[in-house]
Amino acid sequence: MAASAAGATDETATPKTALGTRDRLVRTASRLMQRGGYENTPVKQLVREAGATLGSLYHFFPGGKQELAVAAIAYGDEEFTELIRAGLSTHPDPARAVEAVAVLLADALAASDWRDGCPVTTTALETVGRIPELQTACAQAFAHWQEIVADKLLASGHPEPQARDLASTVINTLEGAETSAQVTQSRTPLLVAGRHLARLVASYAS
Repeated sequence: MAASAAGATDETATPKTALGTRDRLVRTASRLMQRGGYENTPVKQLVREAGATLGSLYHFFPGGKQELAVAAIAYGDEEFTELIRAGLSTHPDPARAVEAVAVLLADALAASDWRDGCPVTTTALETVGRIPELQTACAQAFAHWQEIVADKLLASGHPEPQARDLASTVINTLEGAETSAQVTQSRTPLLVAGRHLARLVASYAS
């Protein structure tokens, strides 16, 4: 999702001079893959935009572009996790908190001029069945986000099977709504999804 839609993976958020070479490579790879996917992220462009060299890339990532991509997916995972936690922490009521996450996503996507959607979706779709290491990293990111939502629901008294099913529904629905919002360049799909998810979560409240 739009972890970097809030600018988290864009180097404008932190000056390059304040980052080490490895961090610059990872953040740049995350941003470029978010916008164009793995295949459309040339190594030369990545290195240039990171202010690094090919030698430094292979120094930090002996496995080359693929190893760097795994690290970039993990970075996108953590950045979006921060956004989820921020939204969920706004309200003790999980229904209102889930809606707040949708609003944050909508605001962040709009602020990126609709360029920065999910940090892993593009890469996930193009690597399914082709690059197992990247597919696994993307799957772990989705599972992590679901776990964060499930923890909120569990803390609010939802029984475990129900909390995990609802968390899966929340993340999967927001994923689809974010794609629709990006294509239509409108916050509406996310805001509508957030409202309906809130009603769904509330309907299961103990």
